[in-house]
Amino acid sequence: MKKEFKNPIPTTDIIIEYNDGKKQGIVLIERKNPPYGIALPGGFAEFGLSFGENAKKEAKEETNLEVIIQDEEKPFCVHSNPNRDPRYHIINVVYIAKGYGTLRAGDDAQAARVYSLKEVENLIKKNLLVFDHGKVLSKYLINRRDKKWKILEQLD
Repeated sequence: MKKEFKNPIPTTDIIIEYNDGKKQGIVLIERKNPPYGIALPGGFAEFGLSFGENAKKEAKEETNLEVIIQDEEKPFCVHSNPNRDPRYHIINVVYIAKGYGTLRAGDDAQAARVYSLKEVENLIKKNLLVFDHGKVLSKYLINRRDKKWKILEQLD
């Protein structure tokens, strides 16, 4: 007798630090599909890819950027609250990376743009981010302020 498992679905998201010479900050997307809103680039984990590889693939598809993740074996954070996504019970593995190239929305992103750290703070305060991305970015801002991640110093 085969036992059926009902498991959470893994996803990867990526906080992309980006400086195009005009503006520096964090790349966020406007989702093309429900739930609509402003979000981190990311998507469902694909079979045969590590979470780090998946995060890089999603970054390229949604933002057109090449990214360098400081340490693919050490994600920034993992969130697994069953209610963090209205569609399913989703486990989210988040990375921080430096982005390079020309920013352009693609795939599931209606738009992609660079938000200054002040703009990110305002999005969090006004609860304008989908899923629990406000919580993720709050952690990021605290870690950035405390200089816990070496890659973060490059934005200063």
